[in-house]
Amino acid sequence: MKTEKEKMVSGEPYDAFCKELTDIRTNVKHILHKLNVTEYYTDKFQATINELCPNAAENLNIVPPFYCDYGENIHAADGVFINSGACILDGAKVTIGKKTLLAPGVHIYTARHPVNVEERRVWEDCQPVTIGEECWIGGHSTICPGVTIGDRAVIGAGAVVTKDIPADTLAVGNPARVIRKLNE
Repeated sequence: MKTEKEKMVSGEPYDAFCKELTDIRTNVKHILHKLNVTEYYTDKFQATINELCPNAAENLNIVPPFYCDYGENIHAADGVFINSGACILDGAKVTIGKKTLLAPGVHIYTARHPVNVEERRVWEDCQPVTIGEECWIGGHSTICPGVTIGDRAVIGAGAVVTKDIPADTLAVGNPARVIRKLNE
């Protein structure tokens, strides 16, 4: 029988308020406090980032404040830069390709909630998010569950990305739509 955490990371409906997941999130909040407050740019700062995101490259660069649910589901490659105010709700895997830049206030969500209120009271599920290499995600953009953004894509500030975005394109708006090709 799968644990609620195993269900969560595999995309199955799960109970987000079970003791196992609540305990993990509580521990993560303590690490986030260190990252955002007590270790803020001390000699322990990078070690705290690595503790929070053990599956990310050792040189992951985060500007506080930063928020996430689990940290361990964030897979950021070399050269990733996450600016202040970012929020990554990482119930499922969030992959961020090398040299990708996230502007201030970017939100990435993996959790999905049922529209039916009866169902929403008892379960949610998660879908992974993948952002390619050398992307630029503009300020206060929102990346929704299950979205893939191709390599070198640019997402305009304030965009709400609800569907996949191809490589080498510029997408803007709510919902985000491709308005032109890039890097030709």
